[in-house]
Amino acid sequence: NIPNVIVDLEVLIMKKRIISAIIALAIIIPLIAVGGTAFNIGVYIIAIIALKEFLDTKSTKKQLPIFIQLIAYIFITVIIMANSKDISNVFTLDYRILSALFMAFLIPTVFYHERSKYSINDAFFLIGALLFLGISMSLLILVRSVDLNLLIFLLLIPMVTDIFAYITGMLIGKHKLLEEISPKKTVEGMIGGTLMGVFVGAMFHHTVIDPTFPKLEILAICMFLSLLGQYGDLVFSAIKRYFGKKDFSSLIPGHGGILDRLDSIIFVLLGFMFFITIL
Repeated sequence: NIPNVIVDLEVLIMKKRIISAIIALAIIIPLIAVGGTAFNIGVYIIAIIALKEFLDTKSTKKQLPIFIQLIAYIFITVIIMANSKDISNVFTLDYRILSALFMAFLIPTVFYHERSKYSINDAFFLIGALLFLGISMSLLILVRSVDLNLLIFLLLIPMVTDIFAYITGMLIGKHKLLEEISPKKTVEGMIGGTLMGVFVGAMFHHTVIDPTFPKLEILAICMFLSLLGQYGDLVFSAIKRYFGKKDFSSLIPGHGGILDRLDSIIFVLLGFMFFITIL
């Protein structure tokens, strides 16, 4: 019976996702709670894996030279290390690092004469990927060093949004959001996820972080971050579509890779920068 087989397969996939999520949380929660060097090392390892997933995804269309990949790993280390000891909530990036970043990836385009090996497009892909990952992972470290509750707040919004977008879409989803990019996402799911993300985020901020913060402002901020996280998910889906991949990797059974799990969180962290002086 084909319908029964499909149901059994979906149940098996769900069980795999739940088990993987429990194992991941068992590792991540203690690191977040402890903070400090342990947390910084954990974030650095995540950044290295995320960069590898970006490079592996790029390799589906073009394998970059090993030397260039090695430089990329060095720079992600430098960018994160430059901010790992900061105790303020201000992200900084030394102009010398930026200058070295551009020179390190643009100058080799002159020496690799064949565009099939390394080109200007590859250089800007790497520069963008390193700044994108480096800044977002550094922000993760900085927010944790400033306030644990603020980090929980920023993680809660995309996590709750994602869970309830999935549940709402599964139960009542009928209208596709952007089918050409992500066929399973629905408008109903987006609305349901946003409402719950805003509710949980605002309640946590009001009860744990600052009960005096203007209610309308925190609701607006939570809505912005919830929607931004969902569109960040779509951006990563578009990248996978472009490179013809379903997941960035198979590191987390049932979930995909690190980037598949961090997509919305990364955009929420970047969006947080707009409110860094008031939250």
